[in-house]
Amino acid sequence: MTKCKSLFGLIQRVKGRKLEVDFNGGNISSNGGLLLISELDKIIKLTSNVSKVLTPFDHRQKGKVIHKVQDMIRQRVYGIISGDEDLNDHDLLRNDELLQTVVGKDNLLAGSSTLSRFENSAVRSGCFEISKVIVENFIRSFSRAPKELILDFDATDDEVHGNQEGRFFHGYYDHYCFLPLYVFCGQKLLCAYLRPANIDAAKHSWAILSLLVKRFRKEWPDVKIIFRGDSGFCRWKMMRWCEKHNVEYIIGIASNVRLQKMTSFIAIKSRKKFNRTGTKSKLYTAVYYAAKSWDKRRKVIVKAEHTGKGKNLRYVITNMKGNSKYLYEKIYCARGDMENRIKEQQLDLFADRTSCHEWWANQFRLLLASLAYILIERFRDIALKGTELAKAQTGTVRLKLIKIGAVVRRNSRKVYINLSSSYPYRKIFCTALTNMKLE
Repeated sequence: MTKCKSLFGLIQRVKGRKLEVDFNGGNISSNGGLLLISELDKIIKLTSNVSKVLTPFDHRQKGKVIHKVQDMIRQRVYGIISGDEDLNDHDLLRNDELLQTVVGKDNLLAGSSTLSRFENSAVRSGCFEISKVIVENFIRSFSRAPKELILDFDATDDEVHGNQEGRFFHGYYDHYCFLPLYVFCGQKLLCAYLRPANIDAAKHSWAILSLLVKRFRKEWPDVKIIFRGDSGFCRWKMMRWCEKHNVEYIIGIASNVRLQKMTSFIAIKSRKKFNRTGTKSKLYTAVYYAAKSWDKRRKVIVKAEHTGKGKNLRYVITNMKGNSKYLYEKIYCARGDMENRIKEQQLDLFADRTSCHEWWANQFRLLLASLAYILIERFRDIALKGTELAKAQTGTVRLKLIKIGAVVRRNSRKVYINLSSSYPYRKIFCTALTNMKLE
């Protein structure tokens, strides 16, 4: 990388005057908004709780430790939120006095080599403990017992370009990748579980669902739980488990010849309606279906759509009571919003940066991105409530509230942080701080 200390002569004149530009401005940070994230983190105690469960797995010699687990967790998570996801970024960011302040230090932070060793020391049990903290944080986010929880399960591809452990070629995605499993409840993240790509899309989802249901029922015995997923999670033994444990489900089911034959009557009716009106026809009904290997028949909702391009039949299997159209359009189709949450994870919070060679280091990286997502989601829910950014995506929050110019001055008694005088979102910044103090 080019070492650029002075830009004199490289930038054109302005109104006849030369511009002399360098990087000698001193303690100026471009991440002034991390003060808000840090304040929220202190309220919900996310990184501190993660640090507590990870500290027992820190086998460094205590007398030689300079950078504590909590400091490195905060440094990485806050860095991801500010858009500085690469470890190499921290060779310079470690000097950023604002980042040092929000991490809780007043000297150099960890460099890329120290952070790399930290990530590559990750083990299975440590990742499991972080996952438990994520679930407990979800539970604490409710001030009263919820009446209903809809658990959205979905798998996605995480493309890899090296020879990482557990990477395989996936025929559907047409590249080498991992196949992480995500679980969301509304916009709240419950699970981010890295998996190899040579497995069934539903692999381990049953076990994760079981753990979540048992924990939620222990906390809220009367809560109604709904399992929702696409056709990749249509497994009859999983549905039987849901029925046995009073869990409702609504899951996509792939079309097949038998289903098409059973529902031909509604397809014909939809076609006739289209021919009569000339506009798109959409009809709903329900049938009872079972594959040969299943233990019993189950209700399948059918959407029969007909347009100028022909028929389009879609199927959803469920044990929920209610009108077929309502269950399909209002309950099942709402799962599409989870795709936005996954995109936010991977595109804005770099959950796909799984470039470590070892498996558990990559799972740890996925969890770091998950912690960053949780802070952003809680920030929107608590701090940005009632503002124009209450529903903004991570990239927008970063651009408008995190990337703020700040001058940092420190002495033995105080840290002075002067934010940019021309910052256009100062009103929202102040509102966010006020909302957090009221929490």
